[in-house]
Amino acid sequence: MANAEAATLARVLERVREGQPVVHAITNWVTASDVANVLEAIGARPILAIAPEEVVEIVSRADSLMLNLGTPTSERLKAMALAGQQANRLQKPVTLDPVGAGASAFRDNLLQRLLSDLRVHVIRGNRAEIGALAGVGGRLRGVTAVEGPPDIGRAAREVCLRTGAVVAVSGERDLIVGKGRSMEIWNGHPWMGRVTGMGCMATATIAAFLAVEKDPMIGTLAALACFGLAGEHAGRRAAGPGTFKPALLDALSLMNPREIEESARLEEAK
Repeated sequence: MANAEAATLARVLERVREGQPVVHAITNWVTASDVANVLEAIGARPILAIAPEEVVEIVSRADSLMLNLGTPTSERLKAMALAGQQANRLQKPVTLDPVGAGASAFRDNLLQRLLSDLRVHVIRGNRAEIGALAGVGGRLRGVTAVEGPPDIGRAAREVCLRTGAVVAVSGERDLIVGKGRSMEIWNGHPWMGRVTGMGCMATATIAAFLAVEKDPMIGTLAALACFGLAGEHAGRRAAGPGTFKPALLDALSLMNPREIEESARLEEAK
C-alpha cells in the first residue's frame, strides 16, 4: 500500500480519538457489552438505545448509526427502521451487520425490508452472510460461516451494486468492495474466528470511523486495518481465546495511528 494512502487511513483513527463521536448501536443482546467496550476502547462514545419510542431522538444526537440483526424481533425491526430513516434524513452514516443472513426466512425478510427502505453506507458480514444477501448461497452453523459462495468477490460486488453500500467480507483476509475498487486486508489473528462477538465489534469499529470519514471505503479500510492489527497484538499477549478479547480491547485502546501507517497490509483484490 502506498505511503500516502496508509497515512490517510492512520489519520482516521486520529480523528476518532479527537472527535469522540457518538455511535448509536442497535445491536443484539449477546454482544451488546462487547460493542460498547470496543467503541470506548477506540475513543468513541456508545449509546445502545433500542426502544422505538426513543430511537429517533437518540440517533438525532448521534454521529453514526450501527444496525445489527443478531437477535431479531419485530420490535427491534421497528426501532431499526425508525432510527435508520432518521439517520438518512439527517445524512448520518448507517452501518449494517446482517448477522445470520440465510438462517431463516424471518431474518431474511427483515434484512430485505431494511435494505429496501434505508440508505446503508456499509454492510459487513461473513462469507456466508454476504453470499446469502447476494442470493448465491453460503452455509452457516449457528451464525458462523462454514462455507461461502465459490466466488465471494462476485457476490460482494453484486451486493454493492444492488444496495450502493461498501461491502466488507470478514475472513482469513478481509475483502472490501466499493464502486470501482476492491481491496484485501491481511491483518488479523486466527483466534478472531473463535471468539463470539468479533464480527459485531468490527462492525462497531467501522461505524465509529464512518462518523469522522465521509468516504465509506476509506473509513472501512481504516477501521478493519486498525481492528486487524489490534488482533495481531492481542494474539501475541493472550494465552487463548478466553484471554483474547480483553487483550484485543487493550490493544485497540493503545493503538497508535503510526502503527496503521507502518503495518497495515492492504492490497488491491485480484
